[in-house]
Amino acid sequence: MINIHVQILLTILFWNSDCQIIPRIKECGLSCSQGIHCKSKPSSGVFNSFCHDAPASLPSMVLKSMKISTVMKCAQGSPCSLHLNIKGALSLDENIRGLEICSLSLDTQQSQCVNVRFARKKSKMLNGKKVQIQFNCIEVNVAQHIYVTVKTVPNYCEVKLSQEYYVEDCRNSDVGKYIPACSAGKFDYNVDRARKIISVNVSNFLRDQDYYIRLCHKWFTCEDVGAFAVIKGKESLKSVSLKYSQLLPCLCIEGWLAIPDARRIQLCPFENDTKALWDNIVYNPVTQTLAWEPACPVLVMVNLCRLMKSNDYCEDIQNSSRSSPEKQVKYSRVDTHPRLCMKFTTKQGSWVKCPFAHGEFPAWKMRTAAVAEQIQVFFTSQTKAQFSVFVCNRTQLASCESLGMHHSVSVGDSVSIAMSREMCGSTFCIQGWRTDVDYSVPLQICDIHCGFRGQTYSDGNPTKGMAHRMKSVHSLH
Repeated sequence: MINIHVQILLTILFWNSDCQIIPRIKECGLSCSQGIHCKSKPSSGVFNSFCHDAPASLPSMVLKSMKISTVMKCAQGSPCSLHLNIKGALSLDENIRGLEICSLSLDTQQSQCVNVRFARKKSKMLNGKKVQIQFNCIEVNVAQHIYVTVKTVPNYCEVKLSQEYYVEDCRNSDVGKYIPACSAGKFDYNVDRARKIISVNVSNFLRDQDYYIRLCHKWFTCEDVGAFAVIKGKESLKSVSLKYSQLLPCLCIEGWLAIPDARRIQLCPFENDTKALWDNIVYNPVTQTLAWEPACPVLVMVNLCRLMKSNDYCEDIQNSSRSSPEKQVKYSRVDTHPRLCMKFTTKQGSWVKCPFAHGEFPAWKMRTAAVAEQIQVFFTSQTKAQFSVFVCNRTQLASCESLGMHHSVSVGDSVSIAMSREMCGSTFCIQGWRTDVDYSVPLQICDIHCGFRGQTYSDGNPTKGMAHRMKSVHSLH
């Protein structure tokens, strides 16, 4: 329960930070309370870097406090900029002539310092009084990590205040809207599918600043696809050409200014090009494993299915459904028959891929011959295989109800099945499938014409001179 409260608190804090409005100033400056006249001038920080022992009369808490925030300077006709707003409290003392305020960028190790001096006569009159000082002329960059120190002048040892501070980044709505460094730019692109090149033109970004462009595959983060390109800020041409290997729905164009923690803009123009996702099917003949791995994250239902010869419909094979947002789908001990396929179903529709349809792997065939009151069933295959066969009644296109016992058959052998006259018709079929694998397509030979008392039938008409009729189911190519 405590963890939940902490997470909620952190979420609120981050939300407030992103939505916080940055106070505006028209001009930066220095101000002191109590009617103290103070002025500032830039300092190198070198002359006040060595400290001295403090006089015994100097109070230990002469520097009371320091608070740092960010302000935004927006002058008419100029872009807005960010500045540190440093507020401090000091007890005036005759041994202190002023303060030195320094900021050090922990990202670049660059420092800025300023000396704040008080009018000596006025400060002596208010000796021991607390004075508030505010200074907001130190300009900073977006998302900078700053270390601020306030020392006395002269620099008395162990009499100073220091604080780390993080400047708001482009996620802050106010900073993102008004600070030029947060302008991520605008893309125009053109795709040359023949050469597999995407040409990108960038506009609306900070002048004289370099700009990075890359292609990436968007998963949880956007992962690199090749090296990024650089558009030089000083060059007039603001376009680059990026090569790609395959147009995928997660292929995105990403761009950002060449500054620390710059806002990135992404354009993913191929989100509807899902066709290429279904090509990454691999079969391992040693382990008889059929696998598919998505090149992009996609919500998809995967099934093995049997391609029907009559209308190109693919009937799902039982117990083969898999859902895969981003992981590999794998089927072990798979039949390599040309009509065994993979079906991919998303919200946009279904796609069927038949990895064995081109005859690169051995396939099996089933034949029947009608002799007297029996049907003889043969299986042929280039590899060793075991089969099962039965008679069924096809009540629907993809449903065939068993009418008798199952018969086991090996390659090269045959099995005879007794057939009654009632079983010889258009709705009755002989169905066979492999039993030595986990996933096999059932093949059917239907509209069986049986031969009784020396006659055979073709399309329901008796034909003389025919001892039996043969039917075959062949591979689809």
